[in-house]
Amino acid sequence: MRKIRAAAAAVAVTMLLAGCVEGEDAGAEQSQGATLRLDYAYYNPASLVLRDQKWLETELAGKNVTVTWQLSAGSNKANEALRGDAIDVGSTAGAAALVARANGSPIKTIDVFSQPEWAAIVVGQNSPISSVAQLKGKKIAATKGTDPYFFLLRSLESAGLKPSDVTVVNLQHADGRTALERGNVDAWSGLDPIMAQSQLDQGSKLIFRNIDFNSYGVLNATESFLRKQPELAQAVVNAYERARKWILDNPDGAVALYAREAKISPEVAKLVLTERTELDIDPVPGAAQKAVFEKILPVLVADATVKSEASAREAIDSLFEPKFATDAS
Repeated sequence: MRKIRAAAAAVAVTMLLAGCVEGEDAGAEQSQGATLRLDYAYYNPASLVLRDQKWLETELAGKNVTVTWQLSAGSNKANEALRGDAIDVGSTAGAAALVARANGSPIKTIDVFSQPEWAAIVVGQNSPISSVAQLKGKKIAATKGTDPYFFLLRSLESAGLKPSDVTVVNLQHADGRTALERGNVDAWSGLDPIMAQSQLDQGSKLIFRNIDFNSYGVLNATESFLRKQPELAQAVVNAYERARKWILDNPDGAVALYAREAKISPEVAKLVLTERTELDIDPVPGAAQKAVFEKILPVLVADATVKSEASAREAIDSLFEPKFATDAS
């Protein structure tokens, strides 16, 4: 009887162990699935192409990877999502990425997707203001943490003004446009494509432009994502390079897609893509972006946008991870 009980117990243990191993294997198989979390933005036409064409979804379907998309209303929102681990890769202005890293966000810039002239100083159709110098004592809408805000700071400096000489009204880009067109502010440091919309649809005037005050459009990824999923990071950069080349090779199709996805008119889409966005660029982050950072650094420090000059300089030295763009195919 004891032998029978012992045998039964042995069988039970064996079955239990087998069940555990089988369950663990099933769990391991389930855990192989991954989610790639990306942002898309109307200031980043390549992201709209990528989302529409579903190249990543097609490529990664066989690898059990799900691709999800989250809209970024501005560089500040993309940085918030990266910092909050809501996305793995986000698109921002180069200066916004620099500020985020200088203030402690563990991100790396892995690709340059455009050199845009996406920011300018805008006034209403009937405004008497025609120069930056005339903004002294005025209310200006801008989205802090984004290129238009940094553009505003440099524009004021170029006219001999300090940020304290104006009242900055911190509004998200679309709300800044609304405030300008309603007359609630005197000027707006705008962002395309909604700046181009206001210009073409409402007669708003761009009173100051300088492409050198705009920092590049860049892709940023969290350090943990790059460490854990380098192959997915490479797939994203490869896809972005494909999207950038697709826009260059298909200008009419790109304008139509941009208009549809960003919900703007073809005229606005064409203005932004063909006149204010340079896509024939080196995608590898490096010297060109650092040169922009060096010029804007004193302004960021003076405005206390970064914790300190030392943190900003450390960020300049550590922000870029060029290998993915270098290896892009």
